[in-house]
Amino acid sequence: MENKDNKTEKAEAREQKKLQKRAERAAKRREFRRRQSSASIYFLLWAAFSAISLIIVLLFGFAQRMVMIQTYEGTIARRLHDEGKEIQEAIIDRPPEEFNGSWSAYLNFLSGYYGVDVYIISPEGEVVFPRNPGTESENGRGQRDFSKEVEKLIAELEAQNSGFVIYDGDGEYVYGAEVHLYGDSPLYLYVAQPLDLLQTVSNQMTVRIVFIAIFVFILSFAVSSAISGWLTKPISEMTKKAHQLAGGDFDVDFHGSQYGTELIELADSLNYARDELSKADKMQKELIANVSHDFKTPLTMIKAYASMIQEISGEIAEKRNKHAQVIVDEADRLTSLVNDLLDLSKIRSGLSELQTGTIDMSAYTQELLERFAYLRETQGYRFIVEIEDGLYALADKVKIGQALYNLIGNAVNYTGEDKTVYVSLKRTGEDVFRFAVRDTGAGIKNEELATIWDRYYRSTETHKRPVKGTGLGLSIVKVVLERHGLHFGVESEQGKGSVFFVDFPLEKEAE
Repeated sequence: MENKDNKTEKAEAREQKKLQKRAERAAKRREFRRRQSSASIYFLLWAAFSAISLIIVLLFGFAQRMVMIQTYEGTIARRLHDEGKEIQEAIIDRPPEEFNGSWSAYLNFLSGYYGVDVYIISPEGEVVFPRNPGTESENGRGQRDFSKEVEKLIAELEAQNSGFVIYDGDGEYVYGAEVHLYGDSPLYLYVAQPLDLLQTVSNQMTVRIVFIAIFVFILSFAVSSAISGWLTKPISEMTKKAHQLAGGDFDVDFHGSQYGTELIELADSLNYARDELSKADKMQKELIANVSHDFKTPLTMIKAYASMIQEISGEIAEKRNKHAQVIVDEADRLTSLVNDLLDLSKIRSGLSELQTGTIDMSAYTQELLERFAYLRETQGYRFIVEIEDGLYALADKVKIGQALYNLIGNAVNYTGEDKTVYVSLKRTGEDVFRFAVRDTGAGIKNEELATIWDRYYRSTETHKRPVKGTGLGLSIVKVVLERHGLHFGVESEQGKGSVFFVDFPLEKEAE
């Protein structure tokens, strides 16, 4: 049992170490990403410009170096091909008379004339001609061991199966051919062009490339710093102004000098956002002020009438009941206001999901109008109704009913002295029908048409409203209809009233 426990503890310890290492690696990755994200645009632009400049110089420099080497080597190969053939023919023709039959003198002459090293070597790698024992010529030629070179030469001749070969030797280009100076015994012509000059030039060019790269890096450092600063300056200005906007300064202007097309478009977008935020802030303050006022009024009334019951009408049943009814009415008003605020908040935040289904809008509209019957009976309101039968829509019955009820109630509140409200539900196309409600009131000013849906809207009319409201009705209507994706709007003419409408896609009757 103890052994098992020890094994279990060791396994757990190993697993714990693995988890710890994973956590450390994850922390390192997070730190790396944090550092990456914290790099400023200025630094990123500077680094990018500098790196690109340096890479371009290095690529161009080393490409030039490679081209130079290839061109030089190609030139040497072509030249060695021609000169090697001439030297081979000259050897076959034997030394001229002025050399008195001296192969060594003749090969030294050919070497100096063509600027190459010329040797006749044996199959064993020994130098047959020129013979300069114990001496070293000015061009570095002397007695050397050609055993490795002759092996490669013979291999190249066999591989190419040709009378001569040209190949890249060890630090030199070689022209080689088999020659016969004495009978049938094979000897080999070895003509070499050293690449010392190429190596020297290549090294010098590499050094120059490095110095040029350093110079370009320093220059690009300065230039990219200036360009980066110039490019990031408007962004920095916008960031500073964005902080001002976040602090509540709605007078800030995001436009400025030195802006390109893209930054001008960004400034336009930010200015538009500023204007919308300013409107929202104004509406929010207005909403808070109006809601505070609407809360304060009933609370004041409740407190006042409660005090009256306590001090004056407590013993008088008729007065007590009358005062208590005022308290009940004002409490209902407060409840209505709170419910509207909650509904508006829930719908806007998406907490209140739509429960859609197919609704007989013809019957449902009639049902909604029945809730206003008491106004016909008690206050003389007239409802002129045109409802087409068999119109169905896909919607949330409760919420769409709330929106339509608010629209009818709004028309009742703002209709004219004739107390007439027109309600219609009719097809406007093959697959569309429209709910419309019209009042005969004073209408809405043109400058207010665009804002009545978004604000705590109250008309300047002073007549008594038969339908109690909180001023949030149209805001709730807008949010509900937008959540349904319906087209809606208002048409108004001052002195002749307003028409609020909603277009519904026509659905088939539910089975």
